Amino acid sequence: MNLKTEQIKMEFKAPFYVKTSLVLIGLFVFISMLYIAQQIIVPIIYSTIVAVVLSPVVNFLVRKKLNRIVAIAITISFGSLATILFIVLLSQQVIQFGDTFDKLNESLHQLLNQTVAWVSSTFNISTHKINVWLTAKNTEMLNGAVSIMGQTIMNAGSVLIALVLIPVYIFMILFYQPLLLEFIHRLFSADKHTDVNEVLTATKKIIRSYLIGLLIEGLIVAALNSIGLLIIGIDYAILLGIIGAILNVIPYIGGIIAVALPMLIALATKSPMYALLVLGAYILIQFIDNHYLIPKVVASKVKINALISVIVVLLGGALWGVPGMFLSIPLTAIIKVIFDHIEPLKPWGYLLGNNVPETQNLSLIKNKI
Repeated sequence: MNLKTEQIKMEFKAPFYVKTSLVLIGLFVFISMLYIAQQIIVPIIYSTIVAVVLSPVVNFLVRKKLNRIVAIAITISFGSLATILFIVLLSQQVIQFGDTFDKLNESLHQLLNQTVAWVSSTFNISTHKINVWLTAKNTEMLNGAVSIMGQTIMNAGSVLIALVLIPVYIFMILFYQPLLLEFIHRLFSADKHTDVNEVLTATKKIIRSYLIGLLIEGLIVAALNSIGLLIIGIDYAILLGIIGAILNVIPYIGGIIAVALPMLIALATKSPMYALLVLGAYILIQFIDNHYLIPKVVASKVKINALISVIVVLLGGALWGVPGMFLSIPLTAIIKVIFDHIEPLKPWGYLLGNNVPETQNLSLIKNKI
């Protein structure tokens, strides 16, 4: 009977295209579920990441004979207080920016009129045609803005609910941490517990190191941005520096977006020369960030190559918007850790990493092929 069963198993081998189709269908269903349930999944992922970072503080307080519930409440309270203080400071800068918005708007209109006059004289195009084209584009942008504002208002309720639920999720995850860890262990047989512990330890280390490194890098970049803009003499230097540092969290794409706003302010309030100075300052800061801060502070903890980083950031944005961009790198790093501990998936873990083979090794591989 056993021989017949083995023969049946050996005879039933699905063709490659069948396996590929099943994998693609499974991925499609999985990604669709992630997209549909994003309002539930994204807050839980954020809460889990924050809980992993706060867990050592809670464990330290518990070791000091403090009740676990009290320890979690104190930790979350201090974290929430720090977040609120940051938001208040940033809001004050935004209010100062809003007080002079009319002046900035007038400067932008003057700059636009000068640009229209220059284009008209240089390319021999009537100002009427340019203004008609600009009016049409403004109408399209206005309609798009109204649509975005409507969508934002519709999503405002869910955002507020998420902001309220995240501290609750964090509290629950920290409180039930032993239960969750035991559940993960019970999913696997006893001989796999060593690998499970290695994956959990590496995941916690990556999340903590990445977020702490990201925080340090953000503070340094915000300081460099603000100092550079203050030296050049750009208005709202601190606000623009902080916004630039926040956008810089999005790898490769955020840095490009971050420089556009201060350049626009420089064009509106100063002159094109100041905009070029801003561009030069940000290029220098990005050089320092990409060649010194990220390799030493952030990337040394997250072994993801640049190509995969760009791809997952774009995929995260397409799937979950801006929150997906922020989550893309740490989630990819966790996936790599899991792949590296599963034998059939190790090649995929290698693909995600940044261990590029030397040219000599590549030539040997080509010769073998």
